[in-house]
Amino acid sequence: MIIDAELWNSLPVPALLLQADETIADSNLAAENFLNLSTKALSGALVWDKVMIDAPLEEAYARARDTQTPLFVNDVDVGSGERPPLQCNVQFAPLSGTDDQMLMLISPREISTRIAQNAQSYRAARSAIGMAEMLAHEIKNPLAGIAGSAQLLSMGLSGEDLELTHLIVEETRRIVKLLDQVEQFGNVQAPRLRPVNIHDVLDRARQSASVGFGAHMLMIEDYDPSLPNTHADPDQLQQVFLNLLKNAAQAGGPGGAITLRTFYDPALRLRRRDGSQGRLPLQVEIIDDGPGLPPDIAAEVFEPFVSGRENGTGLGLALVSKLIADMGGWISVDSVPGRTVFRVALPTVPRDIAASEEDTD
Repeated sequence: MIIDAELWNSLPVPALLLQADETIADSNLAAENFLNLSTKALSGALVWDKVMIDAPLEEAYARARDTQTPLFVNDVDVGSGERPPLQCNVQFAPLSGTDDQMLMLISPREISTRIAQNAQSYRAARSAIGMAEMLAHEIKNPLAGIAGSAQLLSMGLSGEDLELTHLIVEETRRIVKLLDQVEQFGNVQAPRLRPVNIHDVLDRARQSASVGFGAHMLMIEDYDPSLPNTHADPDQLQQVFLNLLKNAAQAGGPGGAITLRTFYDPALRLRRRDGSQGRLPLQVEIIDDGPGLPPDIAAEVFEPFVSGRENGTGLGLALVSKLIADMGGWISVDSVPGRTVFRVALPTVPRDIAASEEDTD
């Protein structure tokens, strides 16, 4: 390859070098991470077999290659079969100094759009907290009186009238339970951040799910054991994973599977509230094979009071979004029928904290 290796692998966007016969000559590290395929698996393969683009590009690309002119394609879904597709801008350009090689650059739009969406969800969650606490407090007091009155009335009733008072008591208890969840949503403490092994937390959540709500599901582990520690609150992080596992278990029926996958992606960065940038290279995916999210709520699933389940409160994923944001992370979802992926991106331990940990060992 005539491209400088260090420069090639330093490119922040996925890049492929294509031969005249439309086979892949080389790929950079960002492309390997984006496509979830190694350079060995990509080299020599027809580009259209490894990079699935939701647009008829073959003829347009052939013209660009033959005339040695650039080709730009915006807002197309790009995937590899090894990961869900993402909306991207794709650019092809002739490689200077050659007669037949082309560069292919893939610019995922998912990162910026989803981070903006995540920030909006966080603000909505924070706004809902004040309202939630006020309503829960004000509503629970009269509900206690209603339930008590219905129980007193039931002592002198029988038949259908007794059934109605029982219904009043049961529905009142259900509403109180919902309000308890609302209060829990509003009373989350600030995270106590410290170095945390992601796999330890995942394993505790998986074990809890396996003997409880996820007992009917097959749990598959696909871990990268080389991942460094993250900087998080272990209890709140376990709460996040338990909530995501519960969603996955409810989505899948008996005989369904949940995959827990971890990997390292150095390309993802998040702009913090103070304007600084932080890397979020530690990735955790919880994948189910259920029917997928309803299309009408897929874009708002992290908003408070949005739920795809009957009698769902819509607070679980809003709370997850808030917890992850408070820990400096990011969460997104990609969903198609048969495959829903919740992806949590987390930071590594800051260097100064990691150094102090080593000094104390």
